[in-house]
Amino acid sequence: MSGIVPSSSSGPAPVSSALTGPSDGAANLADVLERVLDKGIVIVGDIRVNLLDIELLTIKLRLVIAGVDTARRIGITWWEHDPWLTGEDDDRGALADRVRRLERRLEAGSSSEGDDA
Repeated sequence: MSGIVPSSSSGPAPVSSALTGPSDGAANLADVLERVLDKGIVIVGDIRVNLLDIELLTIKLRLVIAGVDTARRIGITWWEHDPWLTGEDDDRGALADRVRRLERRLEAGSSSEGDDA
């Protein structure tokens, strides 16, 4: 059956969720999304490519979808310590220093060339 259950009363039969309007679908989608972000979901999959019992390629997929509070609760806080996101990236600081040194060299070189002319 499709989910429509006959009613014992003389009123109208209940309508299945598949027959409801688009506004109910959006509300259902929002409820599902809220539940997934609140509880979290883990998707795991392995893809293996073998040729004559020789493993050529293995891809392991691990995907966690959760809200920030749920991620913190289960111990996932990588974004709090990621140097790129926190602005404490040593590579960016070293690159900025190198650019400043090169700019000073260029300025010093161009001013000494102007003196020779």
